[in-house]
Amino acid sequence: MKLIGLTGGIGSGKSTVAKMFVALGVPVYNSDAEAKLLMGNSKIIKKAIVELFGNEAYLEGDLNREFIAKKVFSDKEALSQLNAIVHPAVREHFEAWVRKQDYSYVIQEAAIIFENNIQDKYDAVVLVAAPKETRLARVMARDKVDEHHVLSRMDNQWDEADKKALATYVIENINLEETKRKVQELHQIFLKK
Repeated sequence: MKLIGLTGGIGSGKSTVAKMFVALGVPVYNSDAEAKLLMGNSKIIKKAIVELFGNEAYLEGDLNREFIAKKVFSDKEALSQLNAIVHPAVREHFEAWVRKQDYSYVIQEAAIIFENNIQDKYDAVVLVAAPKETRLARVMARDKVDEHHVLSRMDNQWDEADKKALATYVIENINLEETKRKVQELHQIFLKK
């Protein structure tokens, strides 16, 4: 079974592309969603996050996302420490999930494959790309936040040009029909390899 990484900067549309693969019957693991579940349900992770950020990290047993976001998006060291807690657990969960799949390839949707230097763990990495202005507008509309908030999140991710240099395939996600065509094309490539 082949492992395909699917990545892209905030607002690039990687979740849209992931849904296109799901519609084709491909098993897709959403790292971000699973990380949130693990942070909410794993006693070990909860304990480590409380040790890092204090009791305010959880409100009545639920992850205080707003509090955590404020802590990590302005402090790269805090983000790095949080990632050191969550990423190994997500990787372990993903590997267990892969063992249960029965398809010629699976996709792991993950925002920071290149930033974490784990691209070699995949048979191929697909980068979903879009112009910065497009990504900015998408996130502002989706999350109902201002430009400064989105730009501070973008600052924690690599520049798209650096990601393109490392990606096996790039989907320029500007026109939805063109994106669908590219997903179909990659699907056929991944089925054959």
